[in-house]
Amino acid sequence: MKHFVFILFFFLFSQNTKAQLFTKEKVIYDANQGRGTTDNKFLRWGYFLGLSSYDFNFDYNNDIKDIHVKRSPGFNVGLIGNLRINKYLDLRLEPGLFITTRELNYSQTYFNGMALNQSDLIREVKSTYIHLPLLLKISTKRINNFKPFIVGGFSTALNLSSNENNPDDNSNGQFRTTKNSLFYELGFGIDFYLFNFKFTPSIRGLFGINDELVRDEDPYSPWTSNIANMKTRGVFVNFTFQ
Repeated sequence: MKHFVFILFFFLFSQNTKAQLFTKEKVIYDANQGRGTTDNKFLRWGYFLGLSSYDFNFDYNNDIKDIHVKRSPGFNVGLIGNLRINKYLDLRLEPGLFITTRELNYSQTYFNGMALNQSDLIREVKSTYIHLPLLLKISTKRINNFKPFIVGGFSTALNLSSNENNPDDNSNGQFRTTKNSLFYELGFGIDFYLFNFKFTPSIRGLFGINDELVRDEDPYSPWTSNIANMKTRGVFVNFTFQ
């Protein structure tokens, strides 16, 4: 996915830069002329589609082999509400649905010679997040029909796939995570002003604030006893249309 993102950004940036900086005729798209979009509206709306890759960051009580997290590509979709503060600052609300799966692979050293099956070494964590970020977008000066920006803020998420209240734990094959999570986010992107709309590819990193692990009833559980903290981290690429 990293290679895909790099190629996409390079293609869009190089094509638009060539068209805007190295041609004599420069058409500036603006809704005030009956075309495209404008940044002068106090409120703007849009939607986004995207891809994500989620991971877990672990802190351990004892220094033994790390839990390996196998990541799978995820899918994002949502809406955008943009409030203009001034020419360079915007406040954004981006509620969305994020779907992802992570697989935890344990080393046999966690089990200290206990009898176990191969399935005991693997735990699948499925997450379906209702994701709600509040972000500050800081833009540069618009250059013809494109405008780079950075973005950052805080978010919360409700995990619809959480089994926090499940009475079964890992002794019955159930790896449990909390229902609510808090994050901070940082990213960057480029606004491209097209004939009828504004298209924005962006990439953001997401970093968990709270511990998301629900521990097993057994205080010596091989699956949870050595984990001091388990926090989500991830990266996602969104394609926005306004």
